[in-house]
Amino acid sequence: MSLREIAAATGLNRRTVAKYLTGEVAMVPPKRSPSSRPRPRVIDQVAPLIDAMLRAEILLKGAVIHERLVADYAFTGAYQRVKIYLQEARPRIAAELGISPHELAGLHRRFEVVPDAQAQVDWGDEGKILAHVGIGKVYSFHMTLSYSRDPFCCFTTSQDLATFFDCHRRPFEHFGGVPMSIVYDRTKTVVRRHVAPGKAVPLHPEAVAFAGHYDFDPDVLAAYRPTGKGRVERQVAIVRDHVLAGRAFSSIEEMDAAFAAWVPLRRAKVHSTHGEIIGVRAVRDHTALRPLPAAPYVVAQRHLRYVGKDCLVAFDANLYSVPASRVQPRQLIEVRATKAQISLHATTPDHRGETLLATHPRAVGRGCRVVNERHWDGLPTGAGRRVTTSHDDPPAARRQSRGNDGHEPAVGSLQALLNRAAAAQVEVSRRPLSVYDELTGTRPFTTDNPTKEAR
Repeated sequence: MSLREIAAATGLNRRTVAKYLTGEVAMVPPKRSPSSRPRPRVIDQVAPLIDAMLRAEILLKGAVIHERLVADYAFTGAYQRVKIYLQEARPRIAAELGISPHELAGLHRRFEVVPDAQAQVDWGDEGKILAHVGIGKVYSFHMTLSYSRDPFCCFTTSQDLATFFDCHRRPFEHFGGVPMSIVYDRTKTVVRRHVAPGKAVPLHPEAVAFAGHYDFDPDVLAAYRPTGKGRVERQVAIVRDHVLAGRAFSSIEEMDAAFAAWVPLRRAKVHSTHGEIIGVRAVRDHTALRPLPAAPYVVAQRHLRYVGKDCLVAFDANLYSVPASRVQPRQLIEVRATKAQISLHATTPDHRGETLLATHPRAVGRGCRVVNERHWDGLPTGAGRRVTTSHDDPPAARRQSRGNDGHEPAVGSLQALLNRAAAAQVEVSRRPLSVYDELTGTRPFTTDNPTKEAR
């Protein structure tokens, strides 16, 4: 056989085959001495930690694991060591958990913008991450600057109108300005109603007022086009992987603090699309932003509700009190709700031209009652109700039975007891039913039970 044929049959290089054929080296590879031991790997020291992270979140990315090992455990190994270990550990842990991780990929058109041109907004549903502390649902609000990919995220327990636009003011302060336009999907807090393709989308009045106050243009995507805001869609997944995955929290504030601690790490990364450090590119983005207005715009939800007979108004699964002296049962009033406050207004002004009835802090959760006790002034309290178990004579009889000293003699009470006992022993006459037939002149009454009597 030729060297080429031997190399093809053995899978070796032709030079390696030639070296062995010349006799320069032994035909049998050297054996390791029994006393020698394999060199320990740096990754073996943190392998149990990596396995624990994978058991908590099987799809946790290698970059995230390496980032946490360096930050929390002073790991000195390279990312490639973690990546190579994950190739073996992830299938093993997935088999233990009975999970087959898989990912889907799609196609979309990419676009780029200039600094300050655009930001993108989206919600993330984080589920019951705080259910153990009594918070049933947690949402994440995301805003990403399209030019630099500089992220912002905060966590809430509601997606209502007031909360949605309150979450806008926080990234404006975080970035130090306002972008020229913000991209939304067709959420009901931005779009008043859905229309056919090709028609102008009517915006919510509060969205128009908020955008006019902060001087930006709302940009609503076409229906079923989530890739139109792919930058923030991707950011939702990144925050979930790097900030939330495999961790436990006890409050919304802890979750916000975890994101704030992660932002410097994100800004230090080189983005794979534009090829620059995110923080360096973000400086140009922030510089071009429009300045914030002097006063913030507070968005309030407006709803009509009826007053109950208990002077309470129901809103968002909670009850709020109004003054009893200024309302009537089933009166229609207006509820103006911000993220932190509930104000109740009459639909028509009073003689002083005022409509405000009451203000309350907004209740957290559902099923709460927020009551000002002074709102019930003038209503019956039940203090005049009396009950008794005695059987004394009426007041007139008591006055007649009293002696000269004004006290009722003991004999009166004794006589009352005797009278009650005598009444209980009154004999009731018993007659057969035929007596009533004779008295009325009707035919005799007959029955199968001749012993039946009437009292």
